[in-house]
Amino acid sequence: MHIDDGAIAAVGAAFRNLIPPDGVVLDLMSSWRSHWPAGHPKARLVGLGMNAVEMAENPDLDEYVVQDINRNPELPFADAAFDAAAITVSVQYLTSPIAVFQQVNRILKPGGVFIVTFSNRMFPTKAVRIWRATSDRGHLDLVAAYMEAAEFADIRGGLTNSESSPPDDPLFLVAGVKATDPELLSE
Repeated sequence: MHIDDGAIAAVGAAFRNLIPPDGVVLDLMSSWRSHWPAGHPKARLVGLGMNAVEMAENPDLDEYVVQDINRNPELPFADAAFDAAAITVSVQYLTSPIAVFQQVNRILKPGGVFIVTFSNRMFPTKAVRIWRATSDRGHLDLVAAYMEAAEFADIRGGLTNSESSPPDDPLFLVAGVKATDPELLSE
């Protein structure tokens, strides 16, 4: 695991609080765990990641697609196909984050939520330079800027587990909503 049990619980709580029940959800940059909260109903959880073996072992996924979004950021899904999307502790590895976030906006239904969680952990040899050179506060600002560039509305974020971190790994979250009305983008 890239994060400890306390941070994993914070991911699950964020999903439970922000993703409506019975939604169709994209786990972007998926792997062998999605940290889907037990008992939170979903219509379908689709994983998109680079490792078919890991995603096949993920007990939460209903289906998965193998794709390296750093090589091809175009998501292979129809417009407005998902109620929510999430990137869990992997955003620091995106080489074209704005293109990916624009694609997420395209595949979300109006009002759909995009949740990006991250900790202060990373593989330094894989993380992009700007991430390695930026503080936790800078990471929040950077992910929010990606969302703003991709025309998400109601962008908010912060430390999600302040009551338990430390000693738990910190878990930061930035979430945005696909605007239902283009006028919302100018507010």
